[in-house]
Amino acid sequence: MNYNDFQLGATAHDRELSLSAAFPVLMRKVYVWMTLALVLTGVTAYGVATSPGIMMAIATNKILFFGLIIAELALVFGVSAAINRLSLATATLMFVAYSVINGALLSFLFLAYTMSSITSVFFITAGTFAAMAFFGYTTKKDLTSIGKMLFMALIGIIIATVVNMFVGSTGLEMIISYVGVLIFVGLTAYDSQKIKEMLAVAGDQGEAGQKLALLGALTLYLDFINLFIYLLRIFGQRRD
Repeated sequence: MNYNDFQLGATAHDRELSLSAAFPVLMRKVYVWMTLALVLTGVTAYGVATSPGIMMAIATNKILFFGLIIAELALVFGVSAAINRLSLATATLMFVAYSVINGALLSFLFLAYTMSSITSVFFITAGTFAAMAFFGYTTKKDLTSIGKMLFMALIGIIIATVVNMFVGSTGLEMIISYVGVLIFVGLTAYDSQKIKEMLAVAGDQGEAGQKLALLGALTLYLDFINLFIYLLRIFGQRRD
């Protein structure tokens, strides 16, 4: 018998994952934290949009506006890069702060689009997100190669978006929106699979495992928000 015909190290997609006892609890925490963050962002966005004083302050004070953007970027990169060095409480507070700041910046969507179109696009986003997250969770196909291509495409649309800020092309903006939808639809499935694999080997429900769940929640939160924004650009009804 030629034992070289056998692979000694089976991949995660050639066999069933050996789920730890902590896995179901941590997976629930991912979606609970993600949902709470989305609620917090939505409430903040609506609250700021219906507060003329706050809206005026953000819109007219460039230091405040760009300060919020810098703080938002610092928080999301801080949580992602330093999750192992942060305590669970600190990482959670940073996630909460990011959700609030993101909501304040997204409040301008309520001025640009009608409430009915925002609501309808939100439900479209929720349905699309749920379908792709379920696909990523259940599929046996390894999505790693697809994920790498999607990340490269994401860099491409970021560059295209920056260029279009100076060009101001409506056609290019629409192309970016359609491509953005495709990218984040794919990333939702990819991230869902990677989060499942990451949490499946978590030893317990301790702080380390919960921080991984928090990082997964942040990742899926970003996928949802970006998918929502790109869909809104396509299907949203602008105010007159």
